[in-house]
Amino acid sequence: MLDRLRFVPARLLQSVPVIIGVTIVVFFMVHLLPGNPAVAILGQTATPERVAALSSQLGLDKPLWDQYLIFVGHLLQGNLGESLTYQRPVSELVLDAIPITLSLLLFALVLSLVISVPLAALAASAPGRLRDLGVRAFTLLGQGMPQFWVGIMLILLLGVKLRAFPVGGYGMTLGEHPYYLFLPALTLAIAMSPTTIRSLRASTINVLASDYVGTARSKGAAGVSLFRGHVLRNAAIPTVSIVGVNLGYLVGGSLVIEKVFAIPGLGSLMINAIFARDFPTIQAVALFVALFVIVVGILTDVVYTAIDPRVDLSSKERA
Repeated sequence: MLDRLRFVPARLLQSVPVIIGVTIVVFFMVHLLPGNPAVAILGQTATPERVAALSSQLGLDKPLWDQYLIFVGHLLQGNLGESLTYQRPVSELVLDAIPITLSLLLFALVLSLVISVPLAALAASAPGRLRDLGVRAFTLLGQGMPQFWVGIMLILLLGVKLRAFPVGGYGMTLGEHPYYLFLPALTLAIAMSPTTIRSLRASTINVLASDYVGTARSKGAAGVSLFRGHVLRNAAIPTVSIVGVNLGYLVGGSLVIEKVFAIPGLGSLMINAIFARDFPTIQAVALFVALFVIVVGILTDVVYTAIDPRVDLSSKERA
């Protein structure tokens, strides 16, 4: 198994130019935002003299390339700067928010699999029939609904009307966190499930038509035992890549959903920083999101090689 993971160091090296490109894009796109951070910080006390003095103090009066080189130099030293809004090191703010966002993403991933696997199996067991058409209609409906709208509908139905779940916040204790995260995680899971269902349904239909499944049926395997022992693992192989890609996209969706549900994660931190023109915080959150997507891509390949012995990505890297 370890020999088949030799692609990981090469993949990490390939990520270095990507990360450099991300720093360039993030830095210059952030500076395209309208408004002066010095004006946002000073608020009603802003005068031309004070704005000029604070801009000089923050280095905002330097050319953009000089500012970028300073940013990269600090980044290489592990210094993400200080938040212009919170007057705290940005690294502390990001480290406080990361566990909350990762908890939300993990919860959403689990819920999406809980939704996707049974529905895909239900549809694949009777292709073209009513239950298959119903599942496919659900996927089309799920893909067509904006995430923020789904979140608002869940708040109105399960939070306001039924009072089954809180409509915002993260909770105070470890036991409260899943309870408070259920609605936002369900919102993200509904957005992620349609693509997973469609991929898993198609691969399950192909596996059910294979010779080895027919042999297993002739030996008496049927129902749940057949699906769990002979179908699920092989059907999941092409779906792993889909889940990995969707999980990367899910990070972007979580930024908005966190704001909808008032969750103090990276999403709320990012949106608050955008409104406040807090450049260091915006850059730090964007860099973490980019790194997360890269790591998810590598972990997806690791899982893919683990469940499919026929795949050897290390040989592809050498080729």
